[in-house]
Amino acid sequence: METTANLLLAHSAATAKLVPPWHGVPTAIARRFHQLCAAKTAEVVGEAGLTPLQYGVLIHLNAQSGKPGLEQNILAERLNIDRNTASVLVEQLVKKGVAERKVNGADRRARLLNLTPKGEKIFARVRPAHARVNENILAPITPKERKLLIGLLIRVIEANSPEQARAPRQGKRRTRQA
Repeated sequence: METTANLLLAHSAATAKLVPPWHGVPTAIARRFHQLCAAKTAEVVGEAGLTPLQYGVLIHLNAQSGKPGLEQNILAERLNIDRNTASVLVEQLVKKGVAERKVNGADRRARLLNLTPKGEKIFARVRPAHARVNENILAPITPKERKLLIGLLIRVIEANSPEQARAPRQGKRRTRQA
């Protein structure tokens, strides 16, 4: 006859064997989360003939984002892509008639970007579906947990950004939040 302790140990050992090894590796977890987000986003934006990265451009250029005429180099920084990739990406959107690129009158080397009326319509159509995708991805956790997750991810990303690595350390370190 097995004791309760032995049964618990056997159950714990069996359960431990079922936990995938990637559960303990932050980079693997991040990769799996990215795959999930990219695939679900691609489904939604693909219906509009866009890639997730092209839709990311629409997010930054739409009229609701604030100031019109975003510089192409600023867009590259915001998307965390190099200038050449940004140029190719913008060219794709210009050919689709979704974005327009104009020379900046103040600095003729710079290009100012805006969505065309067609781009604004596509963004307005896709945005609610994309918001639902994001909501569905985070559905397994509570709103409070979502806020915490997003805050933690932003903190990790910003602490590991190239700008942060170059910046001199100043002030007090942030304390951990419970």
